[in-house]
Amino acid sequence: MTQTTIFSKIINGEIPCEKLYEDELCIAFDDIAAQAPVHFLVIPKKPLVSLYECLEEDKDLLGHLLLVGKNIARSKKLKNWRTVINTGEESGQTVFHLHIHFLAGRKMSWPPG
Repeated sequence: MTQTTIFSKIINGEIPCEKLYEDELCIAFDDIAAQAPVHFLVIPKKPLVSLYECLEEDKDLLGHLLLVGKNIARSKKLKNWRTVINTGEESGQTVFHLHIHFLAGRKMSWPPG
C-alpha cells in the first residue's frame, strides 16, 4: 500500500501548487520551505518512497527527473546550483516520496548539514 504524502496529494490535484513543469512522469514546483533564494523540487508521479527503493527499471525515470531540473534551472538563467536527494530520515528526508531539491542563489558550504 502506498503512503499518502503531501506530494501524492499535489500529484492527484488535492493540494494546488504553482507548477514549474509537468509531464506524464513528473511534476516540478517551488519548495514552500525554501532553503535558498531559488529552491524547487522535481518529483516523480510514480510513488517511490526514496532512492533506496528504486529499481533498475527506474533508471530512465531518474535521468528524466535530473534533466527536467536542469532545464528548469537553465530557464531561470542559473549556471550554478546544488542538487540534493535525501534518502531516509537520518539524511533529512521528511516527505517519504522521492524528490530532488534544486537550490541556488547563494553560496553553498561543504560539507552540507
